[in-house]
Amino acid sequence: MNKVFTKNELGIFALGGLGEVGKNMYCIEYLGQIFIIDSGILFPDEHLLGVDYVIPDYTYLEQNQQKIVGLFITHGHEDHIGGIPFLLKKVAIPKIYAAGVAVDLIENKLEEYPDLLSKTQIVEFKSHFKYTFKGVEVSFIRLNHSIPDAYAIVFTTNLGVIMHTGDFKIDFTPVGPQAEYEKLASLGQKGVLCLLADSTNSLREGFTESEKKIGASIKELFSKIEERIIVATFASNIFRIEQIVEACVEANRHIAIFGRSMEKAIEVGQQIGYIKPPKGTIIEAGEINKYKPNELCFLCTGSQGEPLAALSRVANGSHKTIKLIPGDTIIFSSSPIPGNQEGVNRTINQLFKKGANVITHSPITDTHTSGHASSGEQKLLLTLIKPKYFLPIHGEYRMQRVHGNTAIECGVKPENVFILENGDVLAFNETGARLAGHVPSGEVYIDGSGIGDISSNIIRERKYLSEDGMFSLVITLDTKTKTIPFEPQVVSRGFIYMKDSEELTKSIVNSAMQFLNTELKKIKALNINYLKSALTDHLSQIIITKTDRKPIIIPVFMLVDSSTC
Repeated sequence: MNKVFTKNELGIFALGGLGEVGKNMYCIEYLGQIFIIDSGILFPDEHLLGVDYVIPDYTYLEQNQQKIVGLFITHGHEDHIGGIPFLLKKVAIPKIYAAGVAVDLIENKLEEYPDLLSKTQIVEFKSHFKYTFKGVEVSFIRLNHSIPDAYAIVFTTNLGVIMHTGDFKIDFTPVGPQAEYEKLASLGQKGVLCLLADSTNSLREGFTESEKKIGASIKELFSKIEERIIVATFASNIFRIEQIVEACVEANRHIAIFGRSMEKAIEVGQQIGYIKPPKGTIIEAGEINKYKPNELCFLCTGSQGEPLAALSRVANGSHKTIKLIPGDTIIFSSSPIPGNQEGVNRTINQLFKKGANVITHSPITDTHTSGHASSGEQKLLLTLIKPKYFLPIHGEYRMQRVHGNTAIECGVKPENVFILENGDVLAFNETGARLAGHVPSGEVYIDGSGIGDISSNIIRERKYLSEDGMFSLVITLDTKTKTIPFEPQVVSRGFIYMKDSEELTKSIVNSAMQFLNTELKKIKALNINYLKSALTDHLSQIIITKTDRKPIIIPVFMLVDSSTC
């Protein structure tokens, strides 16, 4: 592989997280050392049929793993830590640096991979900790987000300071500890060479609503509701869960938890000390019949309409414990992730059909707020930090572009704003910055336990199967006489209903027979792979002409030798 920047330059690049919201992984390479920031996953949209997760392509890290000094975690959300087990299977990571909740979440995740947990060293840092490497000092700044213990990571190098915000918002009335604004101001006074900043909410004007205001709104709702309450939210939003628990305590409601990820989040929140329910507040699922409806709150997963999540099963009546009662109130304490709106709407409609009251976020009922900075907060950060160069990260291209324009408004020179794609390398030296080529990047699909065994071709085939089905011909071929002694058998799945399409089926079979007989007369030696490929191409043209469809075509040859009969 060609080196894209010199040994004295500092290279910054992303293997995931640019042009998308998910699979965050950023790298800083300097003086023969690679510092990795986050290792996340991307949840697939509807076109990635059957895929569980998407992770970055780790090829560059595999080829340069002797340079890796550590993986530094900004916070504990899945799009920042979900890829760690898959990374550890491919790449030797000397140490993982993480803080607070993220440590527990990573350890819980690795418990499913005992071989990885035993050989992985997790170093827990605090906001005042500093780590020194060759020509680099790594330090941390506490920020606010929708999960506790979110940090910006600061790399002080011989060429200048590089700051990575992680996910953040400016919340002057946070549920947890205040952000360390004095550190941000001090850093800006000293000078920052390059800022990498979260772009997710760059299209939103003003400031993102405070998490504490949502907590007050939820408490007010609880005080007015007289029947059972079911709350669906992100399991990772521990601050929101903390406030829901507090609302239950004030309203004298007992909490039953449904959903594996929610149970783990509650467990971690209690271990760290963020969630502190009085004894007896949280009850087992089997105890709910002991209490009156106005004494119960169910906290569950499924706020995104996931088919197998607890709330979806409640809505369709398949949940083994919770059966909806007319008058139940369901509160969605989240907003749909782009691509999930259809599933959320389907769940809401099912809930309404069963007589439930459904409350979603609106200007009247504030049940959710984002954990990401809107443009006003981004401007405040840029004004405090005063970076010379700016690299918008964590967001779709339009989000990055708008964030870049915001940086220009705040004084960054237009030529010093870089809108990069995954794999693009931005190199710094003593004279400035330059685009320095590209490192391998891309998407790797996780399907079950397989890593990377699902290619884009397989995804394309699944798409065709879901849309146009499959058409197969089982052909008996006499290898001695190079003839087809029997009419091929037809198998169709999702393409045509054969009993209603006998004429079409007959014409396709006849065309296949004519094509094969012609080819068999022309060739001297049998080549089954050639015959399969040629017949597939021929039938594709015939079928698309006759039906305007593109099913997966699978020829199957059964070989017989008449001379042995």
